[in-house]
Amino acid sequence: MSVPELAPRRTVWGVVAVWIVSALAGVAIGVFVPEPWRAAWLTVALGGILALAFGVQLWYGRSHEFIFRVAASVLGAMIIMAVISAGFGLAAIIPG
Repeated sequence: MSVPELAPRRTVWGVVAVWIVSALAGVAIGVFVPEPWRAAWLTVALGGILALAFGVQLWYGRSHEFIFRVAASVLGAMIIMAVISAGFGLAAIIPG
């Protein structure tokens, strides 16, 4: 029988870390990737974010609400990347 943790680690920071990485990846893709290839690279980055979310949550070593934390990480990352992508899309159609 395992002994319960007296003060388990906070798992919120793992979710927030994945969100920060997704924001950095979205900005990097928007800045460094040519406009016709941005959507493809955002899809690739989201796949990497999914793998990162699994890795971070496995590293915590807690099975309680594992799927919920991974889903929150990936859904938040997808929303962040969508907002960044929309920003770059709007910037592309504005004449300047």
